[in-house]
Amino acid sequence: MRPYVLLSVATSIDGYIDDTSAETLVLSGAEDKDRVDGVRADCDAILVGAGTIRADNPRIEVSERRRKERMARGVAEYPLKVTVTGSGDLDPGLRFWRHGAGRMVYTVDHAVSALRARLDGLAEVVALGAEVDFGALLDDLGDRGVGRLMVEGGGQIHTALLSRGLVDEIQLAIAPIVVGQRGAPRFLNPASYPGAPTRRMYLAETQTIGDVVLLRYLAR
Repeated sequence: MRPYVLLSVATSIDGYIDDTSAETLVLSGAEDKDRVDGVRADCDAILVGAGTIRADNPRIEVSERRRKERMARGVAEYPLKVTVTGSGDLDPGLRFWRHGAGRMVYTVDHAVSALRARLDGLAEVVALGAEVDFGALLDDLGDRGVGRLMVEGGGQIHTALLSRGLVDEIQLAIAPIVVGQRGAPRFLNPASYPGAPTRRMYLAETQTIGDVVLLRYLAR
C-alpha cells in the first residue's frame, strides 16, 4: 500500500518559497518550526528533492525531545530521509547525508551506477526506470513499511506529486511577507492538475502559529 502523502510548505503571501538572493529566505518563525518538527516526528519518512538539497544544504533533523518520543512509541529514532534525482548530481559532502539514520535516493537507470559509487555507505540508491516514476517511488516506500510520507519540497517535487494525483494532504504555512521577485521559486509550477481549476480541496483546519497562518487541505 502506498503511504499517505503530506506536502509541507511555507510560502510568502504571494506564493513564493524563496527569494532570488544567495541566502535561504526564512519564512517560518520559531513556533512554526516547532510544529514542523512535530510533523516530521509523526512521519515514517521525509522526502526532499535533490534541487532543494543542493540549494539549501539542509540537515532535515528531528529534535532530541521528539526522537525520544518516537523511541518511546516503539518506532525508529529517526524518520527515513529520502531524495529523488533525475541527473544523479548529488554531492556526498552535503549535510543531508551526515545527520539522522536511514537515507534513500531514487533515480533513473542511467545514473544508478555512478550514484551508488559516489554515495557508497551514505545512502541506498534505487532505480525507478528510464524516467522518474513517482508512483513507483511511492510503491517502493510502501513496500518498505512507510505509512506516512512528509514531502518538504521543492516546487518541482510538489508539482510532480500534486499534478499526478498522488497527494493526500497539504499543510500550507503562509508568512506575512511579500517577495514579488521575478524568477523567485514558487510552491507550485504550471502543470495539468487533476480537475483544476474546478476542483475544490477540503479545508480541514486553519490555525494561527505566531505570525504565520497554517492552512491544512485534504487533497483527495
